[in-house]
Amino acid sequence: MTQKIFVVEGRQFRTESDYNCARRDKEIIDRLRAGTDFEDREALQKLAGELRAGKYKFGTLLGQDFRDEVEALLKKAGRTGQKKEKKKRGLGAVRRAERGADKAAGNAGHRSGQPAVSEKDNKVMEEIVARELRKREKRRKLILLACSAAAVCCLGYFVVYSYYDYRTQSTYDALSELKEKPAIVPAVTPVPGPQYTLDGEAEPREVLEEYQNLLLKNRKLIGWVKIDDTYIDYPVMQTTDNEYYLDHNMNQEYDKNGTIFMDKDCDVLKPSTNFILYGHHMRNGRMFGQLDQYKNESFYEKHPYISFDTIYEKGTYQIMYVFRSRVYKETEIVFKYYQFIEANGEQEFNSAMDEMAALSLYDTGVTAQYGDQLLTLSTCDYQETDGRFVVVAKKISE
Repeated sequence: MTQKIFVVEGRQFRTESDYNCARRDKEIIDRLRAGTDFEDREALQKLAGELRAGKYKFGTLLGQDFRDEVEALLKKAGRTGQKKEKKKRGLGAVRRAERGADKAAGNAGHRSGQPAVSEKDNKVMEEIVARELRKREKRRKLILLACSAAAVCCLGYFVVYSYYDYRTQSTYDALSELKEKPAIVPAVTPVPGPQYTLDGEAEPREVLEEYQNLLLKNRKLIGWVKIDDTYIDYPVMQTTDNEYYLDHNMNQEYDKNGTIFMDKDCDVLKPSTNFILYGHHMRNGRMFGQLDQYKNESFYEKHPYISFDTIYEKGTYQIMYVFRSRVYKETEIVFKYYQFIEANGEQEFNSAMDEMAALSLYDTGVTAQYGDQLLTLSTCDYQETDGRFVVVAKKISE
């Protein structure tokens, strides 16, 4: 079933009630826009003061968007005013010097009956002009120095960024090659992650041959995720600390790219209802930087499947839902996708499916039944504070 989406000023609202509230907010904002000269700094200051004082009551995020817009315009107007004032003061000094010289020349001419300027007055005027020119030259040098320092910092950042990017890509290229080499360890390997126990004893599992060599490099390896024709082709780690692989690579070196990792509460042996994988949204497209391309249904139609192997078994997953969410406060009563790891029954499972279907940006026509294995990919979404972009799929084959 397709969930009707209401849009006002680029914001999406799930219910008709929220939509009507947003329309009322828009009417208030439109009146304020029409009645305020946004080129007039005093008018902006007045409007900003009224907004800060809560004179206008908004019921949706449109109000906060408008307040942010007014504050940004006010700040910009302040910077422009300061620049004009400084320029005015600089020109004023030269003009005062010229007027002083003209006055001195006029007085001398009046006394002598001739329009002459004394040598002393000329020297005073020249000194004033020279002083102003020295000030300008000093400011020019300071600006040049600041720009040079900024350029050096930018260059340094670019070098470091390029180094980490090169090292990261080289590491994963080497890991991909290692995955293809024949295994040099026994077929049964101690389990690196959470262990499912029967009668108090861990059940040994046979590790797939292609991942046995990789386990020698890092015992925290739990699988591999791949989406064809994208950068997403990475090993997946799992530890008891969900923070560690935010800034470490598989070689346990510091790396701002981090590593794709599975939520610490997921279990590949039992297995848990949902495997949740996290990765950074890198601006160069690495890690899960391309995941938000699924916001376009056309991209989904070309990439409907995700390959995710645990170290014990292979899996192909078909995408069901694509949506935006965020990290909520503990006290907020709302569906939190990142807490849906184990369904405690069919009713809870179906409820979660309904929540995600309602959030989905479009209808894929794919659904899941209680007992299906799910896979969730999660990355940052910069459209709002603590925003997240999420893709959910179900397993269709091994």
